[in-house]
Amino acid sequence: MYNPVCGNGTAEAFFNEHVFPRLEEANIQVTQRVATGAAGHAGTIVFEFLERYEGNVTVILGSGDGTLHEIINALSLVALKGVREHVVSSPVRVVLVPCGTANALYCSLFKPTSTNEGPAYKLKSLEAFIRGSNVVPLTLAVTTLSSPPSSKQSCSKVAVSAVVTSTALHASILHDSESLRKEMPGIERFKVAARNNITQWYSSHVKLLPARSAQAVEIYDPDQKTFVTHEDSDDHGIVDVYGPFAYFLSTVNVDRLEPTFRITPLASDSVSSEVSLDLVMVRPHRDPSFVMDTIEARNAFAEKSHTVLTAAYQDGNHINLRYTDDGKITSEGTGPTVVEYIRCRGWEWIPDDVDGKAHLLCSDGAIFSIVKGGRAACRAVVPANDAGFLVYV
Repeated sequence: MYNPVCGNGTAEAFFNEHVFPRLEEANIQVTQRVATGAAGHAGTIVFEFLERYEGNVTVILGSGDGTLHEIINALSLVALKGVREHVVSSPVRVVLVPCGTANALYCSLFKPTSTNEGPAYKLKSLEAFIRGSNVVPLTLAVTTLSSPPSSKQSCSKVAVSAVVTSTALHASILHDSESLRKEMPGIERFKVAARNNITQWYSSHVKLLPARSAQAVEIYDPDQKTFVTHEDSDDHGIVDVYGPFAYFLSTVNVDRLEPTFRITPLASDSVSSEVSLDLVMVRPHRDPSFVMDTIEARNAFAEKSHTVLTAAYQDGNHINLRYTDDGKITSEGTGPTVVEYIRCRGWEWIPDDVDGKAHLLCSDGAIFSIVKGGRAACRAVVPANDAGFLVYV
């Protein structure tokens, strides 16, 4: 399966020139070949395929992270509703062929060595499938967007991600960048959208939830170069965090969102068997030079947000940045960290009712809106009984 319009629109040509010939060379029979035709089509195709065929199913997928997101959501939501459980009771194996814009999952599993990788790099997952190599299970981040308890029409939406769940700046970037896709099919549109939103602050209250075995939320300590117990944990290991926020983003399975943008750089180094997610947040009030929320203060802090994002492109060095006493940013000293880098089981985002932008949520590029008075609760999970998604590496 390939998405003919993802990325720069070359998926069909790449499959015809490289993927199909390689499969024929390896004497691998393909049961079905299909191009996606609309949003949500990929999930429907795989769901219907699983209804027709028994046994192990492998999807060779030429797309970006968004099309994989469609498939995962189509199958996961069926499982969550308890409908047709036999369809999702066995694992779905996926061969990734990166044809999208950023290809975060692929670039995290197969670290790029240059910014201009050739066809052989894009075929690494396919070659692993042909060799019969091991597969790795994907951790999923399940986010429930709920209405306020007082709502007469209380209902919840569920979004499942395998890469990123975010609010604040990142969600605004993804929301606005879609309108730029035609004129800017590459990652440049994300940078344009970032410049347009970087002075925005987002009012919300956050609860950070501990991993089960750790009994506490962990935060990265640049001095020790490791995660330590968060000092603000309550008796149940929960940490309450208050905004405003400039940046709030969590990942599973990936350490980067673009080939060189390592936003959660230690995610790939985790050796814990505990299911968790890595979260990065930036709060302007941590800046020692902050006095009052003014236009001038927001413009000044925008430069510091830009410094953080630039450092993420420098092998994830943003997690080592600190403030000096007068609010300048340095990689040295003992001042407060600019970035709060968290490892936890999940989080709850409770946006201020009057802050419309704070109600946006991004799940692998799909944009959702939290209703007034509602909240978003995100948890890291691994599907039970090996009924999840496995990727050839």
